[in-house]
Amino acid sequence: MGQKLIIKICSVIIVVSGVIILFSTLYPILSYEWEASRKYPILISPLVDEETASFKFSKKDYTRASNWFEGDKSAFDSTDVSYFTLTIPKLKIENAIVTVGGDDLSESLIQFPGTSVPGKVGNTVIFGHSILPIYYNPKNYLSIFSTLPNLKKDDEISLNYDGITYKYLVENMFEVKAKDIQILEQNKNYPYLTLVTCTPPGHPLKPKRLIVRARLEPIKAEALVR
Repeated sequence: MGQKLIIKICSVIIVVSGVIILFSTLYPILSYEWEASRKYPILISPLVDEETASFKFSKKDYTRASNWFEGDKSAFDSTDVSYFTLTIPKLKIENAIVTVGGDDLSESLIQFPGTSVPGKVGNTVIFGHSILPIYYNPKNYLSIFSTLPNLKKDDEISLNYDGITYKYLVENMFEVKAKDIQILEQNKNYPYLTLVTCTPPGHPLKPKRLIVRARLEPIKAEALVR
């Protein structure tokens, strides 16, 4: 009788543990989807083919920045690698390394090759990996952008490039489909910063991209060298 009771108790513990693990995995994803449906518009560029923009990319290694968007990946093979740093006080991210010309998102943030350098007119595009928010660690590059959805308009992001700190303020946030590369386009009138991560954070299929668009603070624009 005692042995049967122990088996039953163990079975209950296993079932409850399974439910807790399943809930802790699915709840953040479903919760994000609910919030995102109200907060972020989904912008679709003419480049997107709705019939093919499915989950066929789910088997790709998303720790490689070159797999995030369709197109020529040769730019990521550059051997002339340089670095600068990114800080987001609200998310407790401090002096995170941004690699120019790299591809490994498990080792650093990645600036998309060919996009503008910080402080210059154009669009500086930076990719960062994300996982379930409960595992967020601002010093771990696999989870560094997991709480990016917590940013709001006018939150500060700073880039330290070549000894100069450039401060940007969040202007808007939205989502795009996985094949939409329009967010990589360059602006010819003003310096912008674009942060990109997969959403929902922790989703195994990586169906969408969260875009955080920030604008250089006006005081910096006065000293801008075109």
